[in-house]
Amino acid sequence: MKRFYNHRDTLVTEAIDGLLRSSAGSHLCRLSGHDNIHVVLRRDWDRSKVAIVSGGGSGHEPAHAGFVGKGMLTAAVCGALFASPNVDAILAAILEVTGDAGCLLIVKNYTGDRLNFGLATEQARALGKNVELVIVADDIALGQGVHARGIAGTVLVQKIAGHAADAGASLADVKQVALDAIKATASIGLALTDVNVYDPQHETRLDDHEAELGLGIHGEPGAERIGVEKLDALAARAADTLTEHLTDEKQAVMVNMLGAVPVLEAQAIVDALARTSLAERTAFIIGPAPLMTSLDMYGFSLSAIPAKAPVIEALTSPVEPWAWPGIAAFKDIQTKPTPTLPETFAFEASSHSLLEKFIREGAKILVENEKDLNALDALIGDGDAGSTFAEAARVILKDIDRLPLTSPQQLCATIGRLLARNAGGSSGVLLSIMFSTAGQQDNWRSGLEAGLQRMHSYGGASPGDRTMLDALFPAIAALQTGSLHDAAVAAREGADATRTMPARAGRAAYVPPAQLKNIPDPGAEAIARLLEGLAKLS
Repeated sequence: MKRFYNHRDTLVTEAIDGLLRSSAGSHLCRLSGHDNIHVVLRRDWDRSKVAIVSGGGSGHEPAHAGFVGKGMLTAAVCGALFASPNVDAILAAILEVTGDAGCLLIVKNYTGDRLNFGLATEQARALGKNVELVIVADDIALGQGVHARGIAGTVLVQKIAGHAADAGASLADVKQVALDAIKATASIGLALTDVNVYDPQHETRLDDHEAELGLGIHGEPGAERIGVEKLDALAARAADTLTEHLTDEKQAVMVNMLGAVPVLEAQAIVDALARTSLAERTAFIIGPAPLMTSLDMYGFSLSAIPAKAPVIEALTSPVEPWAWPGIAAFKDIQTKPTPTLPETFAFEASSHSLLEKFIREGAKILVENEKDLNALDALIGDGDAGSTFAEAARVILKDIDRLPLTSPQQLCATIGRLLARNAGGSSGVLLSIMFSTAGQQDNWRSGLEAGLQRMHSYGGASPGDRTMLDALFPAIAALQTGSLHDAAVAAREGADATRTMPARAGRAAYVPPAQLKNIPDPGAEAIARLLEGLAKLS
């Protein structure tokens, strides 16, 4: 198990302090003086309005401390990992923030949270505090009964209740708003993995081909174990399950990441939802974002609430907490037409039998050397140099009948565009730059020389850096006054010289020098073999 932490017992304290250290521009602080009391709260709170307090076990960040601030929570009580905070910590938070307007506790439907927050509520009332408590049970995996868990929909309730409190509503009204939101909210989770709560001996219950639908945020087994499928199929399973529990009204849907899903995939999940049964009912989208996570769980959850005007007003109201991602209308993507790009084949095709012979032979040489060059590149790079040159050859060969062979200038420009749009790898791009620049010159010899200089400028490598430039520079210099045979000899000498050169550019620059010994640069070798083969035709 590889994780960034010092000790499991100190992690919650260190995480809270890290949050505060990185929130200098906010009005956050924490209670001090007791090692087992972890409360993050607003230091600008004046008790003139209803306080909103929530919390639970840690490991769900940014919930709940990340939502403390104007417009949402007044305080968050953080327990140990996946464990309810103790009664004293909850009571301390209530006593610190509750004024005459009172305090509302928003609690997830777990036994520990119900008991500890409930007892703290009774103790606070005995001390004369006006405190109310609501329990969120938004998870529909086990049905919407007494056993429904409180999961990510809790954040929606916090946002809606926080808006009402910030607007100056009474405790009774804030509680009712929260109860209405709880009743209307439904959530479902789907994950490809369970969660490891800092246990070096942890063994996952899911194999590589299994996922779970309807699992809890503490790693509780899902209501259903399903097979791993492509994203669209998994998104449809979650969306269809959730939709069964929704009204026919338009919905605001929150897409919550459970901890380990990268941003790229999170955004793809939202796109996949556009192709599900939920899409036609979705008027607004919240996220994708980590809101109620489960440490390293690789999954997501969907929460929905009818998009009634008061709800949308509450969800769109600005808040201070950084973790609230905002809400946006869910609609078709907006596009603009791509600007007209230069035609690949901008010039009329023309024939030249000798030049066509050279092109076909050159392509044959590069294709035949593909495996050898890949094997050479595998010794010092990622093993695709031969494929890059061979693909460039195939691209040119495929459209050889459309090339303006009688005009060297037009031919270079066309090859440059062909390579730019079809050839892969940095070598293909560099060669495209060289030919494109050559196509802008009046003379093909000086054009290739100018293109080589431009390649050198953009690519950053120089002769002596152990790249294909070590073969190209001497070869093109030889072409200025000599023959193709002279260019081939110069390219071979340049390629062989790379065997003893230090690597200062390309992937080889990351390879230990001893491993490079007596191995030529694959790009330079490709240029040398190409010109040697072509020289035999002249």
